[in-house]
Amino acid sequence: MPDEQNASGRGLKLHHLRPAPGAHKAKTRVGRGEASKGKSAGRGTKGTKARGQMRLGFVGGQMPLQRRIPKLKGFSNAGFGVSYQVVNTGRLAELFPEGGDVTPETLVARGAARKGELIKVLGTGEIGVALRVTAHAFSATAAAKIERAGGTVTELS
Repeated sequence: MPDEQNASGRGLKLHHLRPAPGAHKAKTRVGRGEASKGKSAGRGTKGTKARGQMRLGFVGGQMPLQRRIPKLKGFSNAGFGVSYQVVNTGRLAELFPEGGDVTPETLVARGAARKGELIKVLGTGEIGVALRVTAHAFSATAAAKIERAGGTVTELS
């Protein structure tokens, strides 16, 4: 009677399930002698890569990267560089059309610079209103344009 239940589909169990005939194919065991197929085991023919592993960083006789790059020699001024947030005089004219005080805080508030960064004013663009500009650095042309428009320049240290 239990066989009749399995035959009709009721009472089917997980351990009765089998793949369809021909659906499961055995894996080819490569690199186990010529009789097993796969002769060179997917490694091509001859050479170091076919026979064994090469050490990490080996580039085939070329001078390796870790030996091409200098280690601790010399001196670099890269760590001493000062980077500024740049604001042009044309942008100042857009942000402050009525004139007034321009400080790093007001520039951050109006989205012209990031908070906590040094600000340098450059001379690209025209300015027609009198501004009292306070920043960490100015280019010579920016300072001249601001003073020509009737404003003042104050450099923070």
